[in-house]
Amino acid sequence: MASLEDVRRAQANIHDIVHKTPVLTSSLLDEYCGNQVFLKAEHLQKTGSFKIRGAANAVKNAVREGAASVTAASSGNHGQAVAYIANRLGIPATIVVPEDANRAKVAAIEAYNGHVVYCGMTSAERIPKARQLADENNGIYIPPYDHADIIAGQGTIGLELLEQIPELDLVFVPVGGGGLISGILTAIKALNPQVKVIGVEPESANDTYLSLQRGEITAIPPSATIADGLRTAQPGDMTFPILQKHLDGLLLVTEAEIKEALQFLMERTKQIVEPSSAVAAAPLISGKAEVKGKRVAVVLSGGNVDLHQLAGFLPDKLHV
Repeated sequence: MASLEDVRRAQANIHDIVHKTPVLTSSLLDEYCGNQVFLKAEHLQKTGSFKIRGAANAVKNAVREGAASVTAASSGNHGQAVAYIANRLGIPATIVVPEDANRAKVAAIEAYNGHVVYCGMTSAERIPKARQLADENNGIYIPPYDHADIIAGQGTIGLELLEQIPELDLVFVPVGGGGLISGILTAIKALNPQVKVIGVEPESANDTYLSLQRGEITAIPPSATIADGLRTAQPGDMTFPILQKHLDGLLLVTEAEIKEALQFLMERTKQIVEPSSAVAAAPLISGKAEVKGKRVAVVLSGGNVDLHQLAGFLPDKLHV
């Protein structure tokens, strides 16, 4: 299980790669939600998402251990991050993506000289393929979330949140495989356990919710949620125990609530984010979170949205 020391080492390891992303505020958002809301702008991060943090930590460590190439399985953002850091370090990267991968994300992977391989629709299909390709090419497989270096890298967001937002009460984090929220939990619960960390998951991709309810890792069929970065089949073997131990709650949001949050963020805060980011804001904007008068951080996990698909991600009308 990752530790605070692992997160601090990751912060030192990746400081020359990643941005310390800003925290954005909106008086209209505060008024609408009845809380002081702080948007952690990982959509402004290098490669357009938080994934560069874990990927940079893992790939740099792999190269130190002698890796000559890397592979990854990704719906897009992790693949972009691995391709970017591998290209920067001068080693080849092969990224296995789903058949319906976001075109903007695939184009970015290729722009970073990553070799793209299409396989299936779920992480359960992509991961074995990526492992196979790593074995065939004498490379190292870089997991999207279930790896100590990945979790520690994502945990650097938790360190930044505590530094940037004094007297923080709550953090809302989108949940896919669990790497992001596991890292944030590892950092925040070690430094200030009074801060509550709440996961948010699409109703149609509720593998973590079901796993927590049943007390064991539970797989689900492929999901069609617009939050493509959260379409995991099940939580990770390493991430799930961290959630079981530290998570303060998990909320499910509908596709309509995700769309409403996405439009609100774009129209009222002028931030272009992907649906997976809007998932974390959806409980506050919809009122499902049922919290008032708190200092609340929302992790906007990424901004790699395909503009050709954007109209389909938005509701016909936003009621405010």
